Amino acid sequence: MMVRLAEERDFPGFLGLAAQVEHWFGPMVEDAGFHDAVRDHIRRNAALVAVPPSAGPDLLGGLLFGSDASVHHIHWLVVSRQARAGGVGRELMRDAMRRWVRGPADVEVVTFGADHPGARASGARAFYERLGFTPAEAAAPGPEGGSRQLFRRAVPAGGPA
Repeated sequence: MMVRLAEERDFPGFLGLAAQVEHWFGPMVEDAGFHDAVRDHIRRNAALVAVPPSAGPDLLGGLLFGSDASVHHIHWLVVSRQARAGGVGRELMRDAMRRWVRGPADVEVVTFGADHPGARASGARAFYERLGFTPAEAAAPGPEGGSRQLFRRAVPAGGPA
């Protein structure tokens, strides 16, 4: 597997990943706002993809990233069904932290609330906790109406830990 900056040719792969998680996050594949967000992140070099060693159209995972001063945001992180639990998410996060985060800073991500059906099934909360994120305040419900919670990780001076 290789992690690299996303390119326009990866757009269909992002839609393929989105199709696998719409039951947790609500409609994205046909949503023009999602299309615009992915393309904007790609244009700004703020999107990463994990690709298999052999060239193919399917992505193993994708990540959309953003920053506001000393607060960084994981806007979207999805790992394909067949690659889950194989270290793809961890590698995407490692690359994002190395590439874009310099401490002191906070990195934030909004994920499922503890009572959301996807919280356990997706493993998202446990994934972020293993990476040093801690649960913080509640966030606005997701587009499908499910609960969401902010997770935060403090990065000390000198870079990502």
